Amino acid sequence: MSGVSLTPATVSVKVGETAALTATVSPEDATDKVVSYASSKTSVATVSSSGVVTGVSAGSTIISVTTHDGSKTASTAVTVTAA
Repeated sequence: MSGVSLTPATVSVKVGETAALTATVSPEDATDKVVSYASSKTSVATVSSSGVVTGVSAGSTIISVTTHDGSKTASTAVTVTAA
C-alpha cells in the first residue's frame, strides 16, 4: 500500500500556541518522501513546512498534507481556542 498519513487525526491548540503534526509516507522504502502542508483557513491556523501548526484565532480549520507528486493527501482537523 502506498500513500501518506497525518497524525494526530485531530488537534486542539490555543491562540499563539503550537502543535506538531507528523506525516508518514508509505511504503517505507518510497524514494520520494517530500510532502507539503497547507491550512484551509490561515486566519485560524498556519502550518510550517515541517508540520508545526500555530493557532492564529479561535475557530476550526483543516491542515492537509500532500505528497511531492501531488497524488496522495491526508488531513487533520484543527480547533483553535482563545488563549
